[in-house]
Amino acid sequence: MTLTAPPPPARTEAAAAPPGRRPRRRGTPGGVRTLVSAVDLNRHRTAYVVAVAGTMLVFTAAFLYPLYWMATSALKTPVEFAQNVPTIVPESFHPENYTTAWTSMRIGRFFLNTVYYALGGWLIQLILDVAVAYALSKLKPVFGRVVLAAMLASLMLPAAALLVPAYLTVADVPIFGWNLIDTPWALWLPAAANAFNVYVLKRFFDQIPNDLLDAAAIDGAGRLRILRSVVLPLSRPVLGVVSIFAIIGIWKDFLWPLLVLQDPEVQTLSVALSRLANTSQVPPTDFMAGLVIASVPMIVIFLIFQRSIIGGLSAGAMKG
Repeated sequence: MTLTAPPPPARTEAAAAPPGRRPRRRGTPGGVRTLVSAVDLNRHRTAYVVAVAGTMLVFTAAFLYPLYWMATSALKTPVEFAQNVPTIVPESFHPENYTTAWTSMRIGRFFLNTVYYALGGWLIQLILDVAVAYALSKLKPVFGRVVLAAMLASLMLPAAALLVPAYLTVADVPIFGWNLIDTPWALWLPAAANAFNVYVLKRFFDQIPNDLLDAAAIDGAGRLRILRSVVLPLSRPVLGVVSIFAIIGIWKDFLWPLLVLQDPEVQTLSVALSRLANTSQVPPTDFMAGLVIASVPMIVIFLIFQRSIIGGLSAGAMKG
């Protein structure tokens, strides 16, 4: 009687897969699990394309139509603008409304004020936020985690809850007793304490290898030299993101400049337009032209640097 060895077990797909790698699921190329399988996607590709295109068109129209209505309203006459049934396309075009708004409403003066505040606030935010983030990330102070936790906790508070304390602070600065109302510092100093920018910068600085800093320290570089020669050149993507956020934040802010800039000559463009809108001397079409002029710079900046914003924010969230 001869004994025969039992046949080897059938090699399953899971056993054949190399260790550490999940077996591929049939029907999905590359083993990627998706909401709709590849077979169903190929079968209903036309419906899929129509659904995606329709969704994109709806959301695009929802975002662009207010901008289109604002831009075209500035081209109408005051009589056409005041009609009960608004016209989608102006019956007559009056591009001179933009020129009239620029001169009669003194938009040029308020435009320069806003540019001055935005550039100054950007510079101060960049200096202070980079210094704080570098100290929390690389210098490791004793109570660094407590300070970071307190800064992040401040993001949970609504902005309206901080208006009164911030106003009382800039109206009578503690210890010094300075009154910063109607001065650029009333905008710059509160904007410099930006916990979100500090957190974004710190997350990016954490990804910089300490070996680079140690090598620079061995060569005799101090803390400031390391920051200037090593950290900042490697942090250009996130510095660009923080810069864009700082400029846009000051440019579009309305409530805080309305409180601290009471002199009409030093007001920002958004505050000046709100003040002029309450007067009967400004036609509504000229006011709409002023809104378009105030919106164009930020829209252009966003369209140019949108990839830098996404890339800079995601750079600090990945290792490697």
